[in-house]
Amino acid sequence: MSEQHTASTVRTGPVGIGVVGAGVISDEYLTNLTQFPDLRVEFIADLDADRAAAQAAKFGIPNSGSYTDLLKRPDIEIVVNLTIPAVHVEVALQAVAAGKHVWGEKPYALDTESGRSLRDAAQQRGVRVAVAPDTILGAGIQTALRTVRAGEIGTPLSALAMFQAPGPESWHPSPEFLFARGAGPLFDLGPYYLSTLVQVFGPVDRVAALGSRARETRVIASGPKAGTEFPVEVPTHIGALLSFASGASAQCVFSFDSKLERMGFVEVAGTEGTAVFPDPNMFDGDTVIHCVPGAPVTVPAQGSFYSRGTGVLELARAIREDRKERVPGELAFHVLEVMAAVAEAVDTGQFVEVSSRVEPSDLLDGGWDPAAATLLSTSSSSSAHD
Repeated sequence: MSEQHTASTVRTGPVGIGVVGAGVISDEYLTNLTQFPDLRVEFIADLDADRAAAQAAKFGIPNSGSYTDLLKRPDIEIVVNLTIPAVHVEVALQAVAAGKHVWGEKPYALDTESGRSLRDAAQQRGVRVAVAPDTILGAGIQTALRTVRAGEIGTPLSALAMFQAPGPESWHPSPEFLFARGAGPLFDLGPYYLSTLVQVFGPVDRVAALGSRARETRVIASGPKAGTEFPVEVPTHIGALLSFASGASAQCVFSFDSKLERMGFVEVAGTEGTAVFPDPNMFDGDTVIHCVPGAPVTVPAQGSFYSRGTGVLELARAIREDRKERVPGELAFHVLEVMAAVAEAVDTGQFVEVSSRVEPSDLLDGGWDPAAATLLSTSSSSSAHD
């Protein structure tokens, strides 16, 4: 059986998963993926074979080894790509060539050209490439979106989104990559905020932005490399103005240069009120609605409180049901193009057009349950949970 035949064959039952990248973030993913009965984690791969073996043993995964070995396995349908951003596209293209679907960590790519090559390759091969963040599937953001789409603040008109912090070198033991090309506060944190805003307003059509870099170098403050100085390659403060095709607008601040922390700050103003969203980098948190007259109303989060890896499960169920996944590659590519446009606007001082378009995803029902076994037979019951 060829891999092309494997990818196109209609299958039933739990979906086979292979994870590439056994670094720190794999702990959170594997904690969840190994709990979901609709998934079977079969293999973990890493350039460091010992590290892959250790993670496999820790989470009860039956196989580990090289990425080449992972791609040869016909029982693996989705490759979960947890490698560093610089090789996201390279690793995903290999999975696509092997006929595998892909769930990747953000960002989709470091630039639109390579992102477009991955998108086109997946379309030609007939496989799906979905990319984080899956925080938009969590109870917090889903509840906020349900509240807004139900008309509780009228028609959404504008938003303010903000992430400010001193910078990850204060706590991360090896933060150099977070200040390299394809990272910085824009590419590292931007996907959470921008993906959420697109769910509210639809696609962005143009952006303007200013950026700055507080220091040319930074110093690691913790861990075995404490005291090590490293270069800063990207702007560490971004102020962006987004124009949406719907006519709405948003102002965004993404900064590693503030001693005053403001994290998870998203306000959406509408014709009848303002919704304060929970942190888009988290999976929980209540929504607060401000209308006049009257006191603010808190809407408790309802839905899934599982964390990273939820998107892999939703993708797997979508594949089995032959429907569109709720965190599609088109969304991640659009967010990538928005971030690339913001970076270009910083350099040029001009508005930059965004050409791609994507529609907001269907919402999950409040009772959607990742812990439910829905793919155990040919008569999948997962539609009852969506």
